[in-house]
Amino acid sequence: MTENAEHQDLTVGQDLTVGRVADLVGVSVRTLHHWDGIGLVRPGGRTWSGYRLYDAEDVARIHRVLVYRELGLALAEIGRILDDPSVDPREHLRRQKDLLTERIRRLERTARAVDEMIERTDMTQDDATTLSPEEQARIFGADWDPAYQDEARERWGRTEAWAQSAARSTGRGAEDWQAIKDEIDAVESALADALARDVAPGSAEANALAERHRATITQHYDCTHGMHVVLARMYTEDPRFAAHYDERAGGLATWLRTVIEENARAHGIDPATAAWE
Repeated sequence: MTENAEHQDLTVGQDLTVGRVADLVGVSVRTLHHWDGIGLVRPGGRTWSGYRLYDAEDVARIHRVLVYRELGLALAEIGRILDDPSVDPREHLRRQKDLLTERIRRLERTARAVDEMIERTDMTQDDATTLSPEEQARIFGADWDPAYQDEARERWGRTEAWAQSAARSTGRGAEDWQAIKDEIDAVESALADALARDVAPGSAEANALAERHRATITQHYDCTHGMHVVLARMYTEDPRFAAHYDERAGGLATWLRTVIEENARAHGIDPATAAWE
């Protein structure tokens, strides 16, 4: 069996290649290699030629990692939880359900707060973008869709962040927007390079990159560390954001989210409870 045997039919008890497991659980092969390297999920077997093979227990552990990661826990913390000999798998499931239930409650409270904000805020200022469609396509790329602006207005148009963005956009010309785009490209290239070098989330270098990334957002509106975490969730949950980052480097969206969450944690923010404030 080789790594290219990803599309073989599954049979009971069959060990799976890393590529097949990546397809099944929805993460990149690079991510699984990283988790193996740090001891978070180590495959139980190998082929005669040394390729990784995952059994059912390995895949079940991956799913537990994904749930805890979705809840905002750092990989090191997830590893400690899963390797705690005093906690059995059933208890892990109960803990995950409790955490998910609490997150749903928080999201519902946040949604109610946003509804109240919409009712109380009389926001009349519109976005002050002065670029023509042609200039937008030239600066932001051929895949730029003006509909993105309408979608953003629909979602955020009555928030303070939108008002700040509109105010700061006033008077910006094509050269200003090009400079902003160039800085974003430089930051994203640095992030991809750090991922390739296996820079650890939570390290000094990773935290500095998170701050550079946050600074690109702060050009438009005041982005707190909590808001940065909320945005980072979209990088993995919205396929368009995930595709944007993963086109630069496979697994970059997931890695960047973890980097942002660990940097926020270093600034006293719990990623699991971070809110748009």
